[in-house]
Amino acid sequence: MTATFIHAQSVVSPKAKIGAGVQIGPFCVIGDDVSIGDGCVLHSHVVIDGLTTIGRENKIFPFASIGTRPQDLKYHGEASTLTIGDRNMIREHVTMNPGTEGGGMKTVVGNDCLFMVGAHVAHDCIIGNHVILANNATLAGHVVVGDNAILGGLSAVHQFVRIGAHAMIGGMSGVEYDVIPYGLVMGERARLAGLNLVGLERRGFPRDDINALMKVFKDLFYGDGTFASRLAKAENDNAGKPLIEDVLAFTRTKNSRPLCQPQQK
Repeated sequence: MTATFIHAQSVVSPKAKIGAGVQIGPFCVIGDDVSIGDGCVLHSHVVIDGLTTIGRENKIFPFASIGTRPQDLKYHGEASTLTIGDRNMIREHVTMNPGTEGGGMKTVVGNDCLFMVGAHVAHDCIIGNHVILANNATLAGHVVVGDNAILGGLSAVHQFVRIGAHAMIGGMSGVEYDVIPYGLVMGERARLAGLNLVGLERRGFPRDDINALMKVFKDLFYGDGTFASRLAKAENDNAGKPLIEDVLAFTRTKNSRPLCQPQQK
């Protein structure tokens, strides 16, 4: 591993914990309570503050602001945390804030994620692994994003919304409601437009499983009877089918935001 390097024109608190092989370029500012894991690279002009813990081999680009005070008027200085996993790519002007007393006191980012230029992760968000936020995608507070979800450029997610695993959010979409796993949503006020078929195929899901999921999607959102009766039928008919069980379990879970639905024809 490369030796740890801290540029002379950076300000790094002597109380901060800096791992082996960390590279800190010029004009970075690192606060007292920051922990940076082995092999991380801070290119330049990066600010990391607060009770922030960063895992191994993350790459952080210029003008990223990590762990600074949440943009929440209810925040009053509580000792909340931001935890970032391993091997994330955090590009220019990305902002990530710690949690608040009103949301569990923590913001959590998983592993192997990509945050493109200007992406924002607000207080109390929980983000899974292999997530992509494209340029200027923004998450309001208390958002949960499942593994392998992709948020298109300039999209915005309302507070308390859940984005299911493997979902795709179209660019410039405003997402007000929960998005099912494997779902595809788009629109100024985003509506469920189908399934993320391209993502499912790229990740190697079996064709039979995808076809079964497509059938359940049509039955659940376009079938006869009430939504509750369609949901119950789907559960009875699809035991042991993991993709479908993911969608049904997500749908059954109570949340303050309703479920994103298709535009009715």
